[in-house]
Amino acid sequence: MIYADNAATTKISERALAEMLPFLQEQYGNASSQYSLGAKAKRAVEQARRQVAEAIGAQPSEITFTSGGSEANSWVLRGVVDSFKGEPVYIITTAIEHPSVLNACHTLESMGVEVTFLPIESDGVVSVESLKSAIRPNTRLVSIMLANNEIGTVQPIAEIGAFLRERGIRLHTDAVQAVGHIPVNIDDLHVDFLSASAHKFYGAKGTGFLYVRSGISLPNLVFGGEQEHGYRAGTENVAGIVATGFALAESVEGMEQSIALLRAMTQETYIRIKDRIPFVRLNGSQQSRLPGTINLCFDGVSGEVLMNLLDLKGICISTSSACNSGRSEPSHVLLALGQNEQQAKSAIRISYGKYNTFDEAIAVATAVCDAYDKIKACK
Repeated sequence: MIYADNAATTKISERALAEMLPFLQEQYGNASSQYSLGAKAKRAVEQARRQVAEAIGAQPSEITFTSGGSEANSWVLRGVVDSFKGEPVYIITTAIEHPSVLNACHTLESMGVEVTFLPIESDGVVSVESLKSAIRPNTRLVSIMLANNEIGTVQPIAEIGAFLRERGIRLHTDAVQAVGHIPVNIDDLHVDFLSASAHKFYGAKGTGFLYVRSGISLPNLVFGGEQEHGYRAGTENVAGIVATGFALAESVEGMEQSIALLRAMTQETYIRIKDRIPFVRLNGSQQSRLPGTINLCFDGVSGEVLMNLLDLKGICISTSSACNSGRSEPSHVLLALGQNEQQAKSAIRISYGKYNTFDEAIAVATAVCDAYDKIKACK
């Protein structure tokens, strides 16, 4: 099998798995218990908090562990609205956000919150000028993802953050696709909130974290005990948290080498496909993109059929984000790029990770072209 859908989820790293297993077996204590077994679990959680904080340039006290990126995104959006206690709230986001942001914003709209969904340019990048034009006196939050989960486009968050910081407007970035894959530093980005999910950077599913800049508070997500600074009550997922810390530390340590290899692999895949299918179209920016993700359109051919033919060959790719799989609607991201429904439904996403090889990238490209030829021959 060749797994080329790392934007959906990644294989847990051997180091992260080895570090978490004792906390499912021998060291299974509750991190809130006072005896030594619980104290060991507590120390492990705090070590992971330090590892995460160091990886993004934050303080450990600014990191709260969650069940993943979707929970963190929802918490920020709802929490900011609640913190203004009935005052008029205006939020700015983009048309290509993850469903956890878009659906949260739609729900807030039904509650009377004003939301603007900024369009994007044809290269998948939001215009900073359009953001500036959308600012109003009651703008309370801007939420823009750092890297898109479907087309891999990296947004100019640092420039946006600097502009908003001067005006005292809070910025949240969904960095689920970026953390562990490209350099992420909260001070360089000028963000106030940052969401991440461990299973995107070789950690365990069901764990993530939210960064909240010191001096800013959100209403409690879960009421109960004092876990996670009292913000998110409930017994900690110690094993998952431990895996998160080690997986992220490992990803950051090997990032420079990984970026170079992934860029070479995606470029080789694209060149080989383009050579055999000249009109194939790369979606999103050629330059400002994640190193391991490419999204391609094959006009006149179903992306779903391509995906299924590759699946028969033991190759895993996707047609959209995992959160939207199984739906017949075309990708909202590709529609926002200006594509029509048929074009959007012809797209596939290939996303490599650190366990892929250059030979696998060549094999994927060959398999895509062979599958395309097979479909065209049947028409």
